[in-house]
Amino acid sequence: MPPIPTPRASGFTITTPVPLYWARYGPPDAPKLLVLHGGPGAHHDYLLPQMLELADRYELVFYDQRGGGQSKTDDRAPITWQTHVQDLDLVIDELGLDPLSLIGYSWGGLLAMLYAIETAAGRARHEPKRLVLIDPAPVNREYRRVFETEFARRQADPAVAKLRAELATSGLRERDPEAYRQRTFELSVAGYFADAAAAHDLTPFRVTGRVQQSVWDSLGDFDLLAPGSLDSVRVPTLILHGDRDPIPIASSEAAAKAMGAKLVAIPGAGHVPYVENPAPLFAAIRDFLSATD
Repeated sequence: MPPIPTPRASGFTITTPVPLYWARYGPPDAPKLLVLHGGPGAHHDYLLPQMLELADRYELVFYDQRGGGQSKTDDRAPITWQTHVQDLDLVIDELGLDPLSLIGYSWGGLLAMLYAIETAAGRARHEPKRLVLIDPAPVNREYRRVFETEFARRQADPAVAKLRAELATSGLRERDPEAYRQRTFELSVAGYFADAAAAHDLTPFRVTGRVQQSVWDSLGDFDLLAPGSLDSVRVPTLILHGDRDPIPIASSEAAAKAMGAKLVAIPGAGHVPYVENPAPLFAAIRDFLSATD
C-alpha cells in the first residue's frame, strides 16, 4: 500500500451542521482545486497519493463528506443528496474556495453535477468556474442498473475467483494479517478494474452502508438528462472515463452532450484510471486546467 502523505494543513469545519474533516495539499498560493471523493459514505484518502500528481501547480483541498471517514456522525437522520449539496456550499464558503474549481471522482462527479445544477437554478451560491469529472457515477437510474449488473458479473468472473482462491490457500492470513486484509480489500473492488490483476497497491477505504443507501434512496428514479438538469449547466467541463469502466461510458457521453463538455476516454482503464493508466488521465486534466486558468 502506498504511503499517504501528511497534509500541509487540516482541520474540521465549524459552519456545517456536522463538523467535516478537511485537508490541504500543495502550495498555498497556487490556484485551488476542491476534490470530491466517491462513495457516497466513503472518505477522501483512498484517492491518495495518486491524485497529488496535481499538487505541484495547484493546492488540492479534500474533505470527508458527511457520514464517512473522519466526518462520521451519530445523528441517525437520513443523509441525502441535498444534504451533501448543502454541506458542499458551506465548505466552499468557509474554506474560501472561490473562484470554484471542482474535481469530482465517481459519486463525487455526480455530486459536482448536482451542485452545478443547483447553482444554475439559484439554489446554491457558488457557481463553479470549471468542472473536471473523472468516471462520474451514472447520470440516471437506468445507467446505474446497467452498472450494477456489469459489476456483479465482473466480481463473479473466473479470473477474480482464481485470485480469491489463491489468497485463501496462500497462508498470508496467518503470516501477515495486515497484508491479508489489504489483499482482501483489493479483491473486493477488482471488478472496477479493466484487469482484475491490476487491483493492487490500493489505499483501502470503508463505506458507511447506511449513508450510501440513504443517498441513493434520496435520488429515487433520478435522471440528470431530463430537460432543465445538466443542460442548464454551462461552465467549462472536462469528463474523463475509462473505456473499460463497468459504469457505461454512454452515461458520460450523454452527460458531455447535455453540458457541451469535452469527453476523453482513457484507454485500457476501468473505473480507477488514476491507478490503471494515470499518464493520459493527468495529461488531459493538466491541459484543461491550463486552458481554463
